[in-house]
Amino acid sequence: MLGAFGGHHVNHSGTVDARARWLGLSVLCAGMFMIITDGTVVNVALPTIQHELDFAQADLAWVVNAFVVPFGGLLLLAGKLGDLVGRKRVFLVGLVAFTLASLLCGLSGSQGMLIAARFVQGVAGALCAGVVLGKITTLFTEPRDLGKAFGLFAFVLTSAGAVGLVLGGVLTELVGWNWIFFINLPVGAAATLLAVRYLDDDRGPGLSRDTDFLGALLVTSGLILGVYTMVEVPKNGWGSGTTIGLGAVALALLAAFVVRQRMAANPIAPPRLFRSRRLSGGNALHAFYVAAALGVFFVCTLFLQSVLDYSPLQIGLTFLPMTAITAVLTLYLTPRLIARYGERRILLIGLVPVALGLAFLARAPVDARFATDLLPSMILLGAGGLVVPALTATAMADAPPEDSGLAGGLVTTMQQTGGAIGVAVLAAFTTSRTADLAAQGRSAADALAGGYHLGFAITTGFVLTCLLVAAVVLPRPAPVAGGSEEPVAAEQ
Repeated sequence: MLGAFGGHHVNHSGTVDARARWLGLSVLCAGMFMIITDGTVVNVALPTIQHELDFAQADLAWVVNAFVVPFGGLLLLAGKLGDLVGRKRVFLVGLVAFTLASLLCGLSGSQGMLIAARFVQGVAGALCAGVVLGKITTLFTEPRDLGKAFGLFAFVLTSAGAVGLVLGGVLTELVGWNWIFFINLPVGAAATLLAVRYLDDDRGPGLSRDTDFLGALLVTSGLILGVYTMVEVPKNGWGSGTTIGLGAVALALLAAFVVRQRMAANPIAPPRLFRSRRLSGGNALHAFYVAAALGVFFVCTLFLQSVLDYSPLQIGLTFLPMTAITAVLTLYLTPRLIARYGERRILLIGLVPVALGLAFLARAPVDARFATDLLPSMILLGAGGLVVPALTATAMADAPPEDSGLAGGLVTTMQQTGGAIGVAVLAAFTTSRTADLAAQGRSAADALAGGYHLGFAITTGFVLTCLLVAAVVLPRPAPVAGGSEEPVAAEQ
C-alpha cells in the first residue's frame, strides 16, 4: 500500500519496499546531478553569456558566485531544517524552486535578472543538497545497502562535473547558452513527481520556541560571509584589508555560534555530535579532499584550455577515463570493499594513487600528449572512486537518526567550504607563479604551465594531508576475539 503523500511502498511487515528505496535514491541522485552539473555547464558558457549580456569581466564572476555564496552558506541550516520539519518537504521545496529558477535563468535578458535567478538557484540547491545524505541514511538501514547507496551517490558527485563540461559545450555551441538552464526543466519536473511518490514523508518534531534561531542566524551569516570572502579572494587578494576584515567577521560569527551551541537548551548543532572521531575526522577529510578534487578540476581545465588549446568537448573527453574508473569502483567494488575491510583502510588505499596522479600532472609539459602525459594521471585519479564513498560513510557513520540531516548538511558544508578555499588558494598561487615566470622572460605558454604545475603540486599536498588525517585521527577498527579486526564497529 502507499504511505502518506502517495509515498513509498511498504510490505506486510511495515518495512519500506526495497524497490521503492532504490527509486527514492535515484530521485535524490537525479536532483543532485542536476544541481552539480549546472555548475560546470555554466562555467563553459561564461564567455558566450559575457558577450550576449554585455558583462564586464569583473562582474562576470557573479554569474557563478551568486550561486556559490548562498549554496555554501545555507547547507548546514538546510540539513537542520530537514531534521525539524521533514527532509522530504525541504527537498521538494528546493527541487521546485531550483527548477523554476532555472527557467528564469534561461529567460534572462539582463545581467541583474540572471544574477538574481542564480541566487535563487543557490538557495534552492542548498535546500536539496543539505538533506540528501540524511535522507539516504534513513532510507537504508542495512550497512551493505547503505554502502551501495553511498557508492551510487559518490558516482553522481564525481561524474556530474565531466558530464557538465561536455553538455555545456554542446548546448552552448548548437542551441545557445539559455538551454544550459532550460535542460533542467524536464529533469526537475520528473524528479519532483517521482519524489512525491517514492520518498517517504518523514515528519520531524517541527519548529518551536526552543528552536535555536539565534544559532541558525549566527552560523548562516558566518558561512555566507566566509564563502563570499573566499570567492572574492582572486579579485581582492589574500592580504587586502577587505579579505582580512571580512574573514575576521566571519570567524567571529562562527566562534559566537560555537559558544551559543554550548549554552542553548536545544542547539542547532549539538556538541555531542563532534565527540565522534569518525564524524569530526570525516568532515575534516571532506574539506581537504574536495579542496584537492575541485582544485585539480579547476587547474586541469585551465591547463587543457589555455596551454593545450583543447575545446570544451575535448576537455570533457579527457576526463572520461577517470569517470569510467570511478563508476566501476563506486558502483560495484567500493561498497563491498568497505563492508569487508572498513572505511579507514579503503581511504588509505585510495588516497595513494590519487596523490600519485596529481604529482604526475605536475610535470606535464607544454606540448603534453594525451596518451603519455595525461591518461596515466586520469587512470590514477579514478581511484577517487574508492575515496569518496569511504569519506561519506565515515562522516555519517555515528550520526543518530534524529540528527542525520544536520550531519549530512555538515558534510556538504565542509565540501563546499573546502572547495571554495581550495580554488581560491590555487587561483592566487597559480596566478602569482605565472606572473613571476613571465617577468623572468619565459614564454606565455611556459609561464602558464609553470603556474598550473604549482597548482597540481598544491593539490597533491591537500591529498597528502588527507592521508595524514586518515591515519592519525580516524579510529582503528575495534579488535575482536582471535586478534583480528572488526571493520564495522570502531572505537569512538
